[in-house]
Order: sequence, then structure tokens, then C-alpha cells
Amino acid sequence: MNEQRKVSREVSRVWEVEARPANGPHLRVGQVLPPGNWTEFDPFLMMAEDWFQQGTFDFHPHRGIETVTYVLEGKLKHEDNHGGMGILGPGDVQWMTAGRGLIHSEDPLPGETVHSFQLWVNLPAGEKMTEPRYQDLQSADMPIREENGARIRVFSGTSGGVSAATRNVVPVTFIEIEMDAGATVTQQLPGSYNGFVYVMEGKARIGADETEGNARHVLWLAASGDASDSEVTIRADEPLRALLVAGQPLREPVVAYGPFVMNTKEQILQAYEDYQSGKFGKV
Repeated sequence: MNEQRKVSREVSRVWEVEARPANGPHLRVGQVLPPGNWTEFDPFLMMAEDWFQQGTFDFHPHRGIETVTYVLEGKLKHEDNHGGMGILGPGDVQWMTAGRGLIHSEDPLPGETVHSFQLWVNLPAGEKMTEPRYQDLQSADMPIREENGARIRVFSGTSGGVSAATRNVVPVTFIEIEMDAGATVTQQLPGSYNGFVYVMEGKARIGADETEGNARHVLWLAASGDASDSEVTIRADEPLRALLVAGQPLREPVVAYGPFVMNTKEQILQAYEDYQSGKFGKV
């Protein structure tokens, strides 16, 4: 019998996120995961940190992806052309499966400035045309892992035996970590996952090589080779607030254009034809 091997992940790359002003009611944007790095970031397509006001993201279509929206500040109203509607507040996450296509808006309530993250998760070829769905994950209902000096909210996947009920097409771990200075947390991950840590506040040493991560740093985790299991160790040098996001890579062709992400150029052209001919439905 072959023994399973576990690897303590190191950090392969670090970059700093710069929030830049944008025109109109979209006040600032920071590219946490810049789009276009399909192979390196697989299954993630992009992740943006946004500060925006009403009128920025009016009704627009999507196909072939999931969007994960995490609200840090403000109140965000979402609405789609299938009758879905709701309001996300600070600490809430929405997991939207666009699948075969829908048209939706994401609009702050009047007078609100929303500060949020949005992650795009690729869908596998066999699920690109799946039925759309929403999962609104309320902060108050999320399972919490408590450790000495640490509190971890589990929005998707598992942390220390605490699991979320979120339904995933692609397996994804999405957790928020709050730690006191001097605390240490170890997060288990399947060895095949790609992933990263984004430090929102504070300072930490991350991974087996204890790479320093400061506020607004993205620390991309090194691959674990042929290990079936892996772990990531985070040691807080200052009070810390961070996201850890990891998922199973698809290793499939990616063709992206605007709000559509498919596997071939022909599928992109079909998506635009379907949208323009009304097959996504009416607003």
C-alpha cells in the first residue's frame, strides 16, 4: 500500500495590489488576480477589489462562470432576469452560477459606497451550460472554526473539520481568517489545489518558507508536487485579517471575451448570438 504524502506549502510569488481610481461611480479598483493568467490561476479567472456607487454595474450578461461576491462595507442589491433579488450586507457572500446564461445587476443602495471583492471561478466544459443559480451566504449563518487566537469563517470547503454547506461545481475552499498577533493557524488543502492568501489587514509569515505578507499582498502558493494532501501555515506577527482561496484546477482551454468565458472562439460567438437574440431572457 502506498502511503499518502502531505506537503507543507511554500509561497512561490508575492505581489502587491494597488487600488487605482476609475471613472464615474466606480471609484477604485484593485486587481487581486489580474485577468489573463488562465493557466497559473486555474480554476480562477480573476479577482477584483472594488469600491463603487449606484449605477456602476447595471444589468449585464454572463455565461460559463461562477462569480463569488464578498461585501466588506455597504449594502449591495442584486437582481436578475429570472426573478432573483436580494441585498448583501457587510460580511455576506453571494455565490452565483451563471451557467448557460443570465442577465443581472449588482447595485449599491442609494447613498451607499460598497467595498467588495469579486472572484470569477471557471466552469468545466461539461458544466458551462448548466442551469443558473444563486446562493446568498449570510455572514451570521456561516460555520466558524475557533482556534487559540484565531477565528475562521468558512464560506466554502472545509477548515479544521468545519465545513460549509455551499454547493460547488468546482471544488473551492474560501475562508476568511482573523488572528491575534502571535497566533498560528494551519489550513489543510488537497495537494492538487491552486490557491493564494490575500492579506487585507496586518502582517504575517505564510507557508513553510515563512514568506512575509503585509497588507494588500497576494501570496500565491507553490504547487505541492505529487502530494495528495497539503497544508498552509499562517503565523500572525500583527492582528491579521486575510482571505485564503484555493480550488481544483480544470486544465482546459480558456477563451474569454467580456462577460463570457468558454472553451472555444466558436462558443463565445454563440454566446453573443444567444444573448442578442434574446435566449438569455429579457430584463
